[in-house]
Amino acid sequence: MSWIVREEGFDPQRITNHGSKFMTGNGYMGYRGTLEEFSKEQLTAVTLAGVYDQIGTKWREPVNAPNGLRTRLFADGAELSVLNSAVEKHVQELDIARGVHARETVYLTEDGARVTFRSERFVSMDQLHLIANRFTIHSDKDVRLTLETGIDGGVWDINGPHLKEAAYTSYEGTLTAAASTQELGIRVAVAECLAGPQEGQEEIAATEDGIIHRILLTLQAGSTYEWVKYVSVYTSLDDAEDALEAAVSSSRSALNTGYDALLQSHEEVWEQHWALSDVEIEGDDEAQHALRFSIYQLLIIAPAASEKVSIPARGLSGQVYKGAVFWDTEMFMLPFFLYTQPEIARNIMMYRKHTLDGARRKAAEYGYNGAYYAWESQDSGDDACTLFNITDVFTGRPMRTYFRDKQIHISADVAHGIWEYYKLTGDTGFLIDGGAEVIWECARFFYAYAGYYPLKRRYELLDVTGPDEYHERVHNNAFTNYMARHTLRVAVQMMDELEQQAPELYAKLAGEREGTPGLQEIREIAEQLYVPQPDAQTGVIEQFDRYFQLEDPSLQELKARILQPNEYLGGGNGIATTTQIIKQADVVLLMHLFKDEFAPEIKKANWEFYEPRTEHGSSLSPCVYALVASDIGMPDWAYPYFKRTATIDLTGDSKQYVGDLYIGGTHPAANGGAWMAAVLGFGGLQADEREVRLNPALPSEWSALGFKIRVRGQAFDIRITREDVRITSPAGNASEQPFRVEGRETLVRPGQSVTVSLKGLAPAGGSH
Repeated sequence: MSWIVREEGFDPQRITNHGSKFMTGNGYMGYRGTLEEFSKEQLTAVTLAGVYDQIGTKWREPVNAPNGLRTRLFADGAELSVLNSAVEKHVQELDIARGVHARETVYLTEDGARVTFRSERFVSMDQLHLIANRFTIHSDKDVRLTLETGIDGGVWDINGPHLKEAAYTSYEGTLTAAASTQELGIRVAVAECLAGPQEGQEEIAATEDGIIHRILLTLQAGSTYEWVKYVSVYTSLDDAEDALEAAVSSSRSALNTGYDALLQSHEEVWEQHWALSDVEIEGDDEAQHALRFSIYQLLIIAPAASEKVSIPARGLSGQVYKGAVFWDTEMFMLPFFLYTQPEIARNIMMYRKHTLDGARRKAAEYGYNGAYYAWESQDSGDDACTLFNITDVFTGRPMRTYFRDKQIHISADVAHGIWEYYKLTGDTGFLIDGGAEVIWECARFFYAYAGYYPLKRRYELLDVTGPDEYHERVHNNAFTNYMARHTLRVAVQMMDELEQQAPELYAKLAGEREGTPGLQEIREIAEQLYVPQPDAQTGVIEQFDRYFQLEDPSLQELKARILQPNEYLGGGNGIATTTQIIKQADVVLLMHLFKDEFAPEIKKANWEFYEPRTEHGSSLSPCVYALVASDIGMPDWAYPYFKRTATIDLTGDSKQYVGDLYIGGTHPAANGGAWMAAVLGFGGLQADEREVRLNPALPSEWSALGFKIRVRGQAFDIRITREDVRITSPAGNASEQPFRVEGRETLVRPGQSVTVSLKGLAPAGGSH
């Protein structure tokens, strides 16, 4: 059952959770895992990637398209719905191997008939504008059936309505909905074709917010009737002269192709995805299921077809967090794509190139040169984050936060992601196409932000907010300073390489500009920027200046002070702000990203110090503790954090509110974190431009771990047991690849499998 997510019975309290849990999507759009009879009241949504709208002064957020799958059933005049009907059986399933959602519901009518409704749907991975839905209706007694199916324009919006001038029409049986967004006038069009039995009476009818086929027929006892819906979604941002015409043409073409052929093409793409991305765990079925589900959630939101969109913090599960792209993408999702599908990783990082001007505008807004990337980035790269993000639950007043203006580490996170992509792929063209310019502009920003203190003979970064958002406006946050130094050093190394490889680009970037730093200035600050060091006695790095002087209660003591369940622990009055209790991994994340800079005993000391002080108020946090615990050889410490990360969207056990702000939906960063914890943590994978390193540490529950990676254009299969590591290089690879397994070097040639013992024996193996 590791490929099937299944729930039996209907619980109205789980509607919102199941909408996220049973998601389908293809990177162009996401369809929440709601049922066919549901509407906006149940948070049904077709969320479009990269399409945003703002109403007045409300938060700008993604646009949800009209729902082309709305279907309602009436038996002898009474509606059949899980919301208000007698239900004998209800099952909802998601096949993550094929990206197919299914449900089966058996209704009991007042006349004693059992009416069975089965539905199967998929958001096509092969034709990105298409959603296909096949459903059947069966009754054990004769029943007069009314079927209403079509397009529901009653769109769920958090800060809407985003669509105006909606028009619902029918073209020779094809239903359509077309509207424009309020802010930019982007056209959104949906078309639906329906295939089904020819008997009965059918009419096309307008509804309050849409258009439907209304079909009346008699269900003969023991008979099964089948319909198929072909729904296409286009916008004027797509490569089409007219969005509505394109949607109509697409849905009609799908009708002519037929459901089975469309499903087969869709399944073939999924098969390719899993061939590149699957991770196999032996000995722990629950972990296997959770990890595959996490990988599935990443694949349905991957921007495989566009470099102008990235992955929002809640994926395509709705409008939460304004559909914005955060640092989550580079830190927690990018590694999965880097090692499995680097073409998608390239798109993710090229998005930062396309939004560079927005980052420049933000830097200028605050009086700095260079690129200050948005905390909440949308289509233009301008910051969608407001200054008042949270409402105080006690006073009802908006609370001033410093996410937007003080989390300067985002520019370093972007530069880090670009450099990681370059190291693992060797894609110099990516640097020339814009990656180098982004890194250079981020380095210029840090030069502008830093202050030089002559008495200390160093640069410092004051008045910042690190990953631990419970402590705002602190000085010399360790994570921020290390990341900024890394950006500056990478910029210097990059420029040295460009001088040889792309002299024209080097000259352009290094050219003299009044009031801006040149290469020499960047070299200077790269070596003189202050980074906090481990304490000589304890080995602990102070998270920020004077952190150790804060009150040091236990997490249990702090939580006993909570007066309102949804109160925010940070901000101006939050109860954590004057204590050492932190929101999420901060210094410990630093230990992971720069693991080669710290001795194992330093990483262990920091893990042990900060773990009991971490509230894990962010879904980003547990995977980091899993990664560092694995790195220091404590996989059984890591395992609970892996499980917490990997199961977050299966269980729905996550924070749903900050203050009165709803923050539900899927958790792509945690999904990426689950892969990281398994492969980078338990598998001990690390790679750079020279070699691939493996230092595995399997938890006691696992007997083996298998995964696939791609490094610098070559693919490798890796299988780790407690006894050995087996590395296979397919015959299609071009050259030998150096590996280092627990410090021992080995070369793996194309067409060869090499087995390295983990019991202190010499490497064994050879060509097979």
